Amino acid sequence: MIATFSVKESKNGLTFDIQVTPRAKRAGIAGQQDEALKVKVTAPPVEGAANDACIKLLAKELGLKKGQIGILTGQTSRRKTILIKEITKDELEKKIKGVLEQQSAAALKLPPNNLFLNL
Repeated sequence: MIATFSVKESKNGLTFDIQVTPRAKRAGIAGQQDEALKVKVTAPPVEGAANDACIKLLAKELGLKKGQIGILTGQTSRRKTILIKEITKDELEKKIKGVLEQQSAAALKLPPNNLFLNL
């Protein structure tokens, strides 16, 4: 599921790309697109409102503090590189994988823990 998505290590922390959809009907992480997380926010792309909404959403979904998350590049673009601090690469990848699995399960209406009956 996370095969095309990559978290990179930098001297300041960990980075990954997101593709933002501002003014969406619902906020949330909507899967992957072109090696980036698809992030939908309800805020408009005006005066940094969508950027702030992205940071708040990522913090909530990944269980991180807002202070751990920053936008490294793409302040005025829909494609952004996110910087995450104070977490290991393995921990971050597990958190992202968990969010993507939850999103997939919700789309398929499966239980989040993927319990299946053995027939």
